[in-house]
Amino acid sequence: MIRIKKKEQLHEIQGLVIPGGESTTLNKLIKIYGFVDPIIKFSKEKPIWVTCAGLIILSRKYLNLIDIEVQRNAFGRQSSSFIEKDYIPKISTNKIEMVFIRAPVITKIGSEVNILKKIEGKIVAAETENILVTSFHPELTKLLDVHKYFVKKVKKGLKRV
Repeated sequence: MIRIKKKEQLHEIQGLVIPGGESTTLNKLIKIYGFVDPIIKFSKEKPIWVTCAGLIILSRKYLNLIDIEVQRNAFGRQSSSFIEKDYIPKISTNKIEMVFIRAPVITKIGSEVNILKKIEGKIVAAETENILVTSFHPELTKLLDVHKYFVKKVKKGLKRV
C-alpha cells in the first residue's frame, strides 16, 4: 500500500482506493492539489474503488467517472448509522458486513453501470469495468472480501496492459 499525497505518485500504483470522509472536503482537496485530470486519466487505464464520500466524488456531479447520480445521507444523520450483514453474490459467498455512516445511495445509473447491491431498495454498491463504488465502509470490518474483489479488478487490469 502506498499513500498517495502527490499526483505524480499515481504512476507508481496499479489501483487506487479513495476512502470515505467528507465529500465537499475531498472535492476541494482534489482540486487544490491538482488531482482532477490525473485521476480522470488514471480511471481510463486502471481500477479505482471508492467508499462512501468517494462515491459522491466519482459521480456525474463531480468527476463524472461513473454514470451515477447520488443522494447524500440517504439513511439519515450520524446517529442513524447502522451495520447490515448480507450477501453480495458477485463479490463473495460470505455475508458482507456493511457499515453505513451518513451513507449516500445511488439514485440513477447509466447503461454501463452494474448494480452489485441494494439495501431497502436503495443501490449501495455498483461497478463498471474499472470503477467499484460502495456507499458503505468495508475497511471498517475484519472481512476482506470486498478488498479481494477489488484486487481481482486490479489483476485483470494488469493483464490488459
